[in-house]
Amino acid sequence: MANIKDIARLAGVSVTTVSRVINGHPYVRDDKKAAVLRAMEETNYERNINAVHLIKGKTNLIGVMVPSIKRPYFGLVVEGIAEEALKGNYKLVLIQTNYEEQREQEALMMLKLKQIDALIICSKISDWDIVEEYAAYGPIIAFEDARGRNVSSIFIDHYKGFMEALAYLNGKGHRKVGYCLARKSGTSSKQREAAYRDFLKSSGEPFDPDCAFYDAIHFEDGEWIVQRLMTMQDPPTALLVTSDQVAAGILACCNERELDVPSKLAIVSFDNQPIARTLNITTFEIPLTEIGRDLFRKVMTKEFFQQEIPVRLIERLTV
Repeated sequence: MANIKDIARLAGVSVTTVSRVINGHPYVRDDKKAAVLRAMEETNYERNINAVHLIKGKTNLIGVMVPSIKRPYFGLVVEGIAEEALKGNYKLVLIQTNYEEQREQEALMMLKLKQIDALIICSKISDWDIVEEYAAYGPIIAFEDARGRNVSSIFIDHYKGFMEALAYLNGKGHRKVGYCLARKSGTSSKQREAAYRDFLKSSGEPFDPDCAFYDAIHFEDGEWIVQRLMTMQDPPTALLVTSDQVAAGILACCNERELDVPSKLAIVSFDNQPIARTLNITTFEIPLTEIGRDLFRKVMTKEFFQQEIPVRLIERLTV
């Protein structure tokens, strides 16, 4: 494979002139430029894009760390990131981690090795201390609460959002409320569970572990949740669900079993995805696509930035 020195020799010009032609620099005589292009064509020369990136200090590639693209929650965030990246002529490097620390480490190493210009973390399991170490190598922004950390972030206060949802259901007369979470060990799940326990304590209600439903992630999970509800002697009168997809699955199963919503079971979810609008599910809106756009815009400024995004109640027919 021909290299830049071969091109220079064949064209009868200097290596510097060849470099200028390859990188589109002005002030190269037309005859020399033509000779270089002719030599490149004869040798089927392809420039080493990694070398070009090293010289320019820029790849036009943005890393996006995401646990899974199967979950619409993250899909909507990535959609917003992709829309903004396209406007700026950037390409995305999607790194699916499945919440595995080694894969997250690989994404951070890509930033350190200058294989990407910046890294957007949609969700993670690694400690903040590890993420902060890599912030020295390039811009990082996370869609997680990074207050008190030297990492930019756009985040939802899940404790506050859960408290607001519980107060709403309590105001509607529901004293026994169940909740459905995704990963039990996740940071957002811990915040929500803390809010749930604190709300019960403040209202003098006892904690019933049977009202907690974990690993509720997909539409299909609605089936086992409803089955479990129907075996309970004293089931909750309302469910607080952290995903519109799961809430939709619960609603579908309730309809199949003629369990009336909301008179027998009220349902409140989060996100306001299209499925919640279609099925008239009461939900707290999290503008995921717009958050994705903001994540991209902010990480490109390379400035330290932290912003809380408030949730907004949208009342429909499930309460």
